[in-house]
Amino acid sequence: MKLSVFRGSRPSPRPRSFFYDGEVGEMMLREKAKVLSSEEMERALKRMAHEIVERNGGLDRVVLVGIQRRGVFLGRRLMEYLRTIEETKLPSGELDITLYRDDLTLLHDQPVVHSTSIPVDINGMKVVLVDDVIYTGRTIRAALDALMDMGRPQAVQLAVLIDRGHRELPIHPDYQGRLVPTSKSEIVEVRVLEYDGADEVVICEQGESADV
Repeated sequence: MKLSVFRGSRPSPRPRSFFYDGEVGEMMLREKAKVLSSEEMERALKRMAHEIVERNGGLDRVVLVGIQRRGVFLGRRLMEYLRTIEETKLPSGELDITLYRDDLTLLHDQPVVHSTSIPVDINGMKVVLVDDVIYTGRTIRAALDALMDMGRPQAVQLAVLIDRGHRELPIHPDYQGRLVPTSKSEIVEVRVLEYDGADEVVICEQGESADV
């Protein structure tokens, strides 16, 4: 279910499907606080782009890979910022990790599989994985498994817009837009213009579970 974008008066909370790192289900979500505005998201991504260039001494043999779904859109923006900084276009792709998840049995009987497209050989490359939120770390573990089935990169780095803590695996981002302390009962929603109709990051509260 596509996440709603609220403008003006906000409607009553309604059920939303969510599929975040370590969380799967259908429940009522109530917006609690805004973490990043559109302008703050842009500044965070631009800063991360500069950090990627600095850490890698340029963009030689660097490839960006966005994790479906919103990581793909964030990856495309990072690519544009990197192209502006270094005046060069670097290869990029998108990765679906659905079938690599360790909670696949908790999904619907027929999980939705999105596209995976990495138009370069990743052997010997420095792969920068891009995702919207890191939580337990299980999404990134699945992404690493998917990458290793495609080749053996020189290095894998992780760029996330939001780190909300509560890690269950020893996985940490190399680049982060914002560290946002949260409780486990909260949901962090990253909304992007291309998919949600607006750029913002909000924290939502869980309401009562909805009948599915």
